[in-house]
Amino acid sequence: MERYEIETFLTLAEELHFRRTAERLGLAQGRVSQIIKKLERQIGASLFDRTSRRVALTPIGRQLHDGLLPAHRQIQRAVDQARTLARGFAGPIRVGFSASWSGEAVIQAADLFQGRHPDAEVHIREVQLNDPLGPMRAGEIDLQLTEFPIREPDIAVGAVVFAEPRGLMVPARHPFAERPSVSVEDLAGATLIPMAGERIPQYWLDALYPRRTPSGLPIPHGPGAAYWQEAVSLVGAGKGVSPASLRAARYYSHPGVMMIPFDDAPPIEYGLLWPVSRETARVRAFAELIRQTAATVRPGETSG
Repeated sequence: MERYEIETFLTLAEELHFRRTAERLGLAQGRVSQIIKKLERQIGASLFDRTSRRVALTPIGRQLHDGLLPAHRQIQRAVDQARTLARGFAGPIRVGFSASWSGEAVIQAADLFQGRHPDAEVHIREVQLNDPLGPMRAGEIDLQLTEFPIREPDIAVGAVVFAEPRGLMVPARHPFAERPSVSVEDLAGATLIPMAGERIPQYWLDALYPRRTPSGLPIPHGPGAAYWQEAVSLVGAGKGVSPASLRAARYYSHPGVMMIPFDDAPPIEYGLLWPVSRETARVRAFAELIRQTAATVRPGETSG
């Protein structure tokens, strides 16, 4: 039994009138009669009693109607839900990232997303760490892959997508440059260059640019950097040292800067953020693609 046959039968069973059924389905009245007669031949019994004055279901027709209607309604609901979901994926989605290595996962996810949803538009932008949450709060970003921790009441936080080993950018002539690794305790003997910005959460700064070592020794802080390249330049000029993902050495080079791995610092975790008030099926689907593609941005891989 074809879908159009089921729909014609159920519509006639509801209208009990061939002309109204034809008008409702956009068919010729003769076509409705042909479809019903074909069904009756397939089943081997009359489905409707027809007279010049009325149309009524036969007992077999009523049994068929009662069996088909719940399944047909379930199919219609599934189709309607799929159409609604498809409409929800049309239009733009704006995705941000705060580091080049996280940007790779976002770009790969964007390619997959647009392949699955041709009507969608994906806009990707880098978010500067001197204001890591500003674009999202301004309505310019729907989803963001960034360094954790983030603890804000208006921003939903997803699971950790990947984690990167932590390293320390040091001037090429710094004593640390001769060592195979450094410890967090060593920071007490250096000047730390943190990111700077009035809108950076203090807990985020404390996690990535600590002011004390695990044993309680103070860590001196030097000039702050508004942008990542500025931090690299300050380190290269001998103004201090700065923690970063070890992977950063593959993306930002400076002749006067070396990256030394930590032997005891926890990794930097990267995860997804989105505004609590603007969570949509589109955002959830894109977030899932980022989680899938992030596995191809090999965590911890460095170039030496």
